[in-house]
Amino acid sequence: MNPQEVVDLIARHEKWLQNRPGGMRANFAMKDLQGFDLSKSNLQNAKFSGANLSRCNFSDCDLTAVDMFAACLLKADLSRANLTRADLRGAQLRGAKLRGAILRDADLRGGALLDGRTNEPVAFKETTMNSADMDEAILSRANLAGADLSQASLIGADCQGALMTGANLSRAVLRKANLSKANLKGTNLIGADLSGSNLKDANLGGAILDGANLRGCNLEGAYLVGASMDGADVTDAVLTRPAEDFSVTIQRNLMEHFAWMSSNGRSGSRCDLEGEDLSHIDLSGVNLSGANLKGVNLKGSNLTGTQLVMVDLSGANLEGANLAGAVLEGVNLRGACVVGAKLENVKMGFAELRDGKGKSTGRTWAANLASCNLSKAILIRADLRQANLTDASFEGADLTSADLTDCILENTKFENAKTLDAKIPVWKTEEELDAEFLRQAKIRKPR
Repeated sequence: MNPQEVVDLIARHEKWLQNRPGGMRANFAMKDLQGFDLSKSNLQNAKFSGANLSRCNFSDCDLTAVDMFAACLLKADLSRANLTRADLRGAQLRGAKLRGAILRDADLRGGALLDGRTNEPVAFKETTMNSADMDEAILSRANLAGADLSQASLIGADCQGALMTGANLSRAVLRKANLSKANLKGTNLIGADLSGSNLKDANLGGAILDGANLRGCNLEGAYLVGASMDGADVTDAVLTRPAEDFSVTIQRNLMEHFAWMSSNGRSGSRCDLEGEDLSHIDLSGVNLSGANLKGVNLKGSNLTGTQLVMVDLSGANLEGANLAGAVLEGVNLRGACVVGAKLENVKMGFAELRDGKGKSTGRTWAANLASCNLSKAILIRADLRQANLTDASFEGADLTSADLTDCILENTKFENAKTLDAKIPVWKTEEELDAEFLRQAKIRKPR
């Protein structure tokens, strides 16, 4: 088609949209329009199926409900175009510019080309969008199932509720993208940059996130059963999974413990999950007092308000876990890793020992944090009274207003820790106490 023919057809299409005399729906199906400038045109419901639109300029166009089935849009400019409900099945969008485009409810699945004479399928084409620039694009509820978005840029894109099952998003850049409630089941996200993105309530079942950047990502409520996350960076990510996402053995152990606690030991059994992987589990508000969690991996877990009285967590990994408001009185955290954990308002001091009838015996059991690594942990207003902190590290931790009264502080490290208004006693070694005793004895020696 020559430029004048294209201009005339667009003019007639606009009349058709307005129900004016002489109007006709634009049909560019199978046409070669390479490099044409159609920017700012109103092309709602126009037909471009199978057309060659590579390097065309559709910026600021109204392409609502447009038919671009199996169209070639290689390196086309669709910046800020409105592609709401567009049919882009099987379209080739490699290297296209879709910055700020609206693709709400668009269909970007693969599509089969039909023989015009026999109506039989002759080829199936996947929608190709690799290396496309889709920054700030609106893809909410779009259907991208099986689409190739490898190395595409979707910085700040709105993909809320999008269907992206089986899509290829390897090495894609999705920084600060909104993927809440998106269906990413089985999606390839190897090496993808999802830092700061919102994946709340997203379905990532069976997704491959190996080597992905998930720093600061919100994965609250995300479904991760069968997902592979080898080498993924989840620093500062909000990543929790309900207990129902874990193995039957773990679920049964927790249920038996709940029964044991609620019946005062008459039914059920004490929880024993020694060495299990409970990383990113959500056990907020649960009572696990008395459980054996020795060597358990609770990295990134949500334990806010959890009851962990007299629990054995020796050698456990609680890196980045959220224990704000939890009760860990009498806990054994010897040799545990609690780096960067949130322990604001936590009760981690002594537990009062009671007899079989629940009456106080007058004795207490101090928490054991010997050799525990609490570097960079947040312990604002934490209660650690009487705890054994021998060889423990609080380097870079925030101990503002924390109470360490009567704690054993032998060889405890506080370098670069914030201790404003904290109650930290001056600990003296046995040698220092002996020397002080001798000095006092010398002073009192009669003449």
